[in-house]
Amino acid sequence: MDGGQIVIAGVGGLGCAWAASAHRRCPTTRLLAVDADDRSLRIGAEGHVLRLGHAMEAEGCAALPALAEQRMRRLDAMARPVLEGAELVVLLAGLGGGAGSGAAAELARQARRAGAIVIAVVSLPFANEQPHRTGIANQALVGLEANADVTVRVSLERLAHQARERGEDWAMGSEWIEDLVDGLVHSLLKMSLMNLDLMDLRAILANGGAATLLVGSGSSDDVEGLIRQAASAPLSDVDVSGATGCYIHLEGGPDLSIAQMGAISEAFTRTLNQDAKVILGARVSEAMYGRVRVILLLSGLTSSD
Repeated sequence: MDGGQIVIAGVGGLGCAWAASAHRRCPTTRLLAVDADDRSLRIGAEGHVLRLGHAMEAEGCAALPALAEQRMRRLDAMARPVLEGAELVVLLAGLGGGAGSGAAAELARQARRAGAIVIAVVSLPFANEQPHRTGIANQALVGLEANADVTVRVSLERLAHQARERGEDWAMGSEWIEDLVDGLVHSLLKMSLMNLDLMDLRAILANGGAATLLVGSGSSDDVEGLIRQAASAPLSDVDVSGATGCYIHLEGGPDLSIAQMGAISEAFTRTLNQDAKVILGARVSEAMYGRVRVILLLSGLTSSD
């Protein structure tokens, strides 16, 4: 498998910003940006662009998800060459507006039809936003979960709060989302201590239900610290204790031992369903000496929303 078989797709303004940021970490993959706003489509010569509507059309897609979906359907023939041969599509979008809420599910449908695994990572509106935006987001979630293999829900409120604590701009890129994309891509593309392949990924994603991701990093000797950091991730409310599928990716330095990997994976999986499918991938990086980064993709969850 090569990077050209993985597509990082952003839909809407926020999704396009996140996709461009994630693609900088994984430059061998294909990049696709979809929006009605030209500002979101300035992703460089290496990316593919699909504009929701002609440049001369006065009406955009803001708060009009049905229009965005309709325009995405009209772009089917243009999307096919980008999706052709793709094995994995990581779809990033913000829900509650027009473009992301309307076009994301349709793009997921087109990608699934092309034979790709589709992992959608989407943000939910701030709690204090207009109820109308929440309603749009909830309706969009139904369509996405019907068309993507898994849909990971990210809480914008928690994401923004933690970004402010670090003095970062959450709208320009999310470290958590970048870590997930980077972990998946490099597990699939690079030979590692324990390598992930597409059959493994399909086995985890076949569990259905809600899904989420957890990311933690710290000392390879501080397992409890890793768990605390992962538990503080800016995600929507889901109960991870009953997960029926779990993909764990560990990245550590040359000093990371098999025993340490076992202890870390055991700590993260001990609360899962006793029949859960658990697949472990691991990668060695010289820059991670004495440290470890853990990425978990959990499926088969029960949402508490």
